[in-house]
Amino acid sequence: MSYETDFLVIGSGIAGLSYALEVAQHGRVLIVTKKGHADSNTNFAQGGIAAVSESDDSFSSHAEDTFTAGAGLCHQDVVELVIKDGPHQIARLLNWGVEFSRKQDGAFDLGQEGGHTIRRILHSKDTTGRAIEQALITAIREHKNIELLEHHFAIDLITNQKLDPQSSTAATCLGAYVLDTEQDKIHTVRAGVTLLATGGAGKVYLYTSNPDIATGDGMAMAYRAGAQMANLEFVQFHPTCLFHPEAKSFLISEAIRGEGAKLRLPNGEEFMSTYHERAELAPRDIVARAIDNEIKKGGFDFVLLDISHQPTAWIKERFPNIYQRCLKYGIDITQQAIPVVPAAHYFCGGVVTDLEGRTSIKNLFAAGETACTGLHGANRLASNSLLEALVFSNRAASTGVAALQEQTPIEIDIPEWDSGEASDSDEQVVISQNWDEIRRLMWNYVGIVRSDKRLARAARRIQLLREEIKEYYWNFHVTADLLELRNIAVIADLTIRCAQARKESRGLHYTIDYPTAKSSYQHDTLTQKD
Repeated sequence: MSYETDFLVIGSGIAGLSYALEVAQHGRVLIVTKKGHADSNTNFAQGGIAAVSESDDSFSSHAEDTFTAGAGLCHQDVVELVIKDGPHQIARLLNWGVEFSRKQDGAFDLGQEGGHTIRRILHSKDTTGRAIEQALITAIREHKNIELLEHHFAIDLITNQKLDPQSSTAATCLGAYVLDTEQDKIHTVRAGVTLLATGGAGKVYLYTSNPDIATGDGMAMAYRAGAQMANLEFVQFHPTCLFHPEAKSFLISEAIRGEGAKLRLPNGEEFMSTYHERAELAPRDIVARAIDNEIKKGGFDFVLLDISHQPTAWIKERFPNIYQRCLKYGIDITQQAIPVVPAAHYFCGGVVTDLEGRTSIKNLFAAGETACTGLHGANRLASNSLLEALVFSNRAASTGVAALQEQTPIEIDIPEWDSGEASDSDEQVVISQNWDEIRRLMWNYVGIVRSDKRLARAARRIQLLREEIKEYYWNFHVTADLLELRNIAVIADLTIRCAQARKESRGLHYTIDYPTAKSSYQHDTLTQKD
């Protein structure tokens, strides 16, 4: 089966959905998402969205906090653009029906998180992402120009140069091949403009705060298509993921530290003040490394995050989701400290875009965690990600509409998917074995603290694994599991290579062989498929 649409949106988080609502006024929109829409990273975002909204805050203050966190790699024009657009983006969310928590006088109940010098985080208690996602999906379902295909997995982008390697025309995206995982059929989607908004790649690591879908699909597809990539070495490890054998990937929001929670060793001793003057409110990379160091130094399984000194009723009101989830596992956070460990959380790198969300491939845009816009630099400031997704999806929408109206269609036939002589696999264990091995080697060798020796080991092994996966991919019919394995292998490889190229420690990239930052490396790490 084939689809033809004006706008193809791959992904259904805040970036993809807000983009779809904008461009739907100008043409047909097809959204493909490999799971249900509620499985996006947006839906799991607890903390909130950073934006200047009160008179005691300022654009310059928000920008300064962003630059400080980014460790010298934030692009100044991007930072200024995103932060100044913050109030407008909040107004858009309010217009879509998003309800943010307010005080009794009606003012926003602003939170504070690590790296921020003032309260500026708008939130909906501790389920901000869910509130935004629900408002957007309601608007999506009511729009006649938008079709949402759930359980559809984008396999690869279609470009003119893939179809005709001898083409002298600039690399141009024509759409994508998409697997219907419920019907086990592969569709050809031809599109005038395509947006990648598939989120991040936390599942490349053994321990992550991300949902299972976060396998870097958009980044991997863009790389295979020849798009420029950058800064994959900068992986943000969230300092506080719940440590419990039955709690899979449950994040304890940074906002809980913003409200006074203390990090303690198992014996109750506080330790963050010895690592940074702002203690628990230090940037995430510093907090994550401090916890990692204390765990390794003391031989602990976890450290403790304690907010039990705050009033019981207030804790239940401010953090209802965290309270209920912890209680489910026998932890009453109003009376007990929470056992926590760091976990892979957010990729600051990704597909390189300009100020309009354009990638290096014509008619291909990217937004959200999939993209590398230059906002985050070497370390994302807490709660800047939802704002970035809104700003760049909005700009990509305006530019994409113009591109559609101005473009001259490329006259080229797009063939249907050809499985060749591929057969059904009788060795599913190959996928599970390689999946587990990639995630373990990334955690052990390319984690919070790195070294040349560890990276070299990881590089050798990932090349062997990618060869095994490539052989398997061409011999057997594609499945969602195989596609995810193929994609995490690409992201693992790019992360390792970017990390090897950066011979310094900066932001989220810390190596024991080069423990300080060097001015000669104050630039993005760029990479592209040969």
